[in-house]
Formats: sequence, C-alpha cells, structure tokens
Amino acid sequence: MDDAAAIARAELGACLARVALADHAALEYLYKRTSAKLFGICKRILSDRAAAEDVLQEVFLIVWNRAGQFDPARGVSAITWLAAIARNRALDRLRARSQGAVSLDEAAQIADTRPLADYSMETAERATRLSDCLSGLDERAATAIKQAFFGGLTYQMLATRADMPLATMKSLVRRGLLRLRTCLDS
Repeated sequence: MDDAAAIARAELGACLARVALADHAALEYLYKRTSAKLFGICKRILSDRAAAEDVLQEVFLIVWNRAGQFDPARGVSAITWLAAIARNRALDRLRARSQGAVSLDEAAQIADTRPLADYSMETAERATRLSDCLSGLDERAATAIKQAFFGGLTYQMLATRADMPLATMKSLVRRGLLRLRTCLDS
C-alpha cells in the first residue's frame, strides 16, 4: 500500500472515531469522502436509484449509531467496514422486496440468513489482503485484473481500452495473476 492510501485509510479510521464521539462535522466529512462509493454499492445491488438513496441514508444512520463498534485493530479498514454495512443493508432491502411483506408472527419464524460475525470478519480480512496484494502489482496489471474480475470485462475489452494487442493483454493479466497468487500464498 502506498503512503497516500495508508494516510487516507488512517484518516477514515480517525474520522469514524470522531463520529463515535457524536462529532457532526466528522460525519459530514465521512459522508463527503465515502458516499459515492457506498451509493455505488447500493445501486449495483438494488438497481433502483431511489431505493439506493434510501439505503444510503440508513447506512449513515447506522454509522452514526455504531461508529464506536469500528475497531481498526481487527485489521479491517474503515472503508471495508462501511462497504460491508452498505452491502448488508442493500441486500436486506433486496430480500425484503423479493419476499414481500410478512406479519410480525411470520417474521419471528424467519431465520437470520446473514453470515456469522467471524465469517464476515474473515471475509473482510481476505479482502484487505487482496487489496494490499493488488496494490503491490504493476499498475497496468492491477487495473486490468480489477476490470476483468470486478468489472466483468473480457480480454478483448481490456486490450481495446489499454490500446494494446490482445496477446499482450493476456500475458499481462496472466503474469499479474501469478504474482497475485504468490503474494496471497505468502
């Protein structure tokens, strides 16, 4: 991770600590820094702008009430913690929409399908590890891998965007994936 990313990561963590102390300015700053990314997560899951806006508002209410639960010692970055909240709230909204309304008696019988906390923490730690390893790659390879695996782009699309031959793009991604595997295995 480069210095700028480490500083930004620490800054968001410190901001969450101030939000935990009911600092309104810190919440506003946190919103300005993270709302676009969190809105994107909500929008991608819900495919509905109005619902994504509602969920984003819920996310920041949760952050206001639970910021004290964020613990950087667990190895999870502030943005990963915030993204997990946004993802979970959006998925909850999606499930509620697809299941329809149920009575309170029926709701008591519905199992909590959210993953256990230890699984969520383990997943977040793996995501952090992956992010750290990706940041250690050549910028072109890291960008291509992210666009292929997280953006769903094909080798041809990647090659066209990077203005390079298809075979060169394939080699770039393959070498990057090999380095990524070595990093993740270490």
